Parts: sequence; C-alpha cells; structure tokens
Amino acid sequence: MRTAAYDKEPDKANRVLLLKFALAAVIMFGFGYLLAPFYEQICKATGLRDIDAPDEMNNTQTDTNRTVRIELDANVNQLPWQFRPETPIVNVHPGQLMNLLYEVENTADRPMTGQAVPSYGPPLAGLYFKKLECFCFKKQSFGPHEKRRMPVVFVVDPKLPEDVTTITLSYTFFEVEGNRT
Repeated sequence: MRTAAYDKEPDKANRVLLLKFALAAVIMFGFGYLLAPFYEQICKATGLRDIDAPDEMNNTQTDTNRTVRIELDANVNQLPWQFRPETPIVNVHPGQLMNLLYEVENTADRPMTGQAVPSYGPPLAGLYFKKLECFCFKKQSFGPHEKRRMPVVFVVDPKLPEDVTTITLSYTFFEVEGNRT
C-alpha cells in the first residue's frame, strides 16, 4: 500500500540531485571564468609567454674564448608571406651584442597582420638567448605586397653552458586579428 509520504520521496531526491547538478554547473562556470586570469598570473610569475618584452642583460662581459653558432630559421603558418633571415648562420661570442635582419613580404593583394613567435633549440637555450629588440614583440601589419626589413638585437648570455655550441632561433609568423580592411 502506497502512502502520500512514499510518493514525495522521489520528488525530494530529484530536488536534491537537481541542486547538486546546479552547484556543480556554477562551480565549473566559476572555474572556467577564473582560469584565464589564473593562467596569466602563473605565466607572469614563471616568465612563460613573456615574448612581448625585451629581456634584461646584466652581464656585459664578452667571452672571447668560445664561439656559439646561431642558426636562424623563419616560417609562416598559413600566411601568404615570404619570410627569411638575411644571414641564416652567424657565429657569436657569448656576451657579444648582435644585430640581425629578417626580410618579410606580404605577397597577398590585401593587408594582413601577423605576430612572430620565437622558439629555441635546444629548448633551454631560450633562457640564455636575450633579445633586446625584436619584431616579435609586436603585431606586424603589412599592406598588399609590402616588403620590410626587421631587426633582432640579441646577446647570448655568457652563462650559457659550455656544452651548448649551437642555438637555433626559429620564428613562426601567425596571422592575428587587427587586419586592416
């Protein structure tokens, strides 16, 4: 025999389950909302993604007893651009100030904006490769068929481990928002 109290138990259980799901949804939304600023703070604290600001170089002593080979690479990711270093390989002494040029041309019939993202090989070499001036710090907007030479001023930190004799600096240009119409 069923009673009125027996019939109300599933309703109560359903309401409790609904509240649990609603609470879980609010927590997930809050986590997703806070994830972006939390990620930015982690990157700021650890120095990750800090590609849009010049590096600081405190030691200005040049180590003339050794030479490091710098191999320069240039790539584009789905952009109709020509991109290349003017000098693909240079030899530098750690601590020596270097100024290199890259040549970029927008081969499209429309204006485009791109951002260059650097990467290093071996991966830890990026800790010792100090860019003082770089086109990668800002978005680069090009008109149709515009060609430009852009500098990279850098120093290889003399604290670079002696077993590292070659550093590969690779830039990849990606299209970003901000294209002029």
